[in-house]
Amino acid sequence: MDCCAGLDWRGSAHALCIIDDASGRVVDHLQVPHTAEGIKAMLARLARLAPPAELPIAIERPSGLIVDALVEARHPVVPIHPSVVKACRPRYRAAGGKSDPGDAYMLADILRTDGHRFRPLRPCSDEIKVLRALVCTRENLVAERVALANQLRSLLESFWRGAAAIFADIDSPIALAFLQR
Repeated sequence: MDCCAGLDWRGSAHALCIIDDASGRVVDHLQVPHTAEGIKAMLARLARLAPPAELPIAIERPSGLIVDALVEARHPVVPIHPSVVKACRPRYRAAGGKSDPGDAYMLADILRTDGHRFRPLRPCSDEIKVLRALVCTRENLVAERVALANQLRSLLESFWRGAAAIFADIDSPIALAFLQR
């Protein structure tokens, strides 16, 4: 049986829906915990349905641990932009509401009907994986720096009105040296 799947990404668990390629009938659906064990169990369950190379999986986010696991297992992973999913939503529901199992089905069905319009991901080299990890770490550090600068600005405003206005950037080296002194 030819199948395709849709995976709706969430924080702690993901909705997976596998449908028959010919009829669009749901073959299987499950909630996948975002844990090593959950991903391993999902891959084992998918392997029982079809060989990985013959079971494409549509997903909105083209990167992350679950995507890496699917690509390493040799599943064709097909990213579908969230705006495409949003534009297709009225085709599936009159109210256009969002639900994770519904979006997983929608992703699978978009892949079934319009899969020829999308390209599957190619496995990333180790260098690209390292670069992604570095970029993610940098983004986290920048967000932390902004949060700490905002805390410092708020603290200064509560004790010394106008102090933050003296400096162009509250977290600049000269501002921090002044405040430390």
